[in-house]
Parts: sequence; C-alpha cells; structure tokens
Amino acid sequence: MRTIHDLEKNYNLELNEIVRTIKESNPKKVLIQVPDGLKPYATCIVGYLEEKTNANFVIWPGACFGACDLPESDADLVIQFGHAPWE
Repeated sequence: MRTIHDLEKNYNLELNEIVRTIKESNPKKVLIQVPDGLKPYATCIVGYLEEKTNANFVIWPGACFGACDLPESDADLVIQFGHAPWE
C-alpha cells in the first residue's frame, strides 16, 4: 500500500500550502489533476487532504500535459501536480 510518506520521500508536493489554500478559499469541490507518474498516489494525496480539510475531492482520470491542460469541470478549485516547478 502506498502512503503519503512514501511519496514525500521523492517529491515536494507542498501539501501544507495546498491545505492552507483550501482552508482559505473554502471550496465545495476540489479537482485533483496529476501526471501519469503520480496517479498511483492520487488516492493517498486525496486521503491526506481530506483529513486536513472539509472539501470534497474528485480525481481527474484523464491525461495531464501541463498547467495549460485544464479539464472542464464544475469544481471550485483545481489542484495540479507536475514533475517540474512552475516558474
């Protein structure tokens, strides 16, 4: 079973920043979008965020090719994870 701790050994997901953003914006629905390499951890990420916030989460099952690849959704907030920092 994959855990959030396993994931954080290799990636800096800035989860505390995400939790802060969710708490400040108080969205009803949050869409999580991850690249294929992180998809096996998507439920771990959502589980962690659900424990820390009151938001409902949806995991985008489709491909993610970067920040410009926003899916159409009725989510109040979209969180995208990637393999490289956005500068």
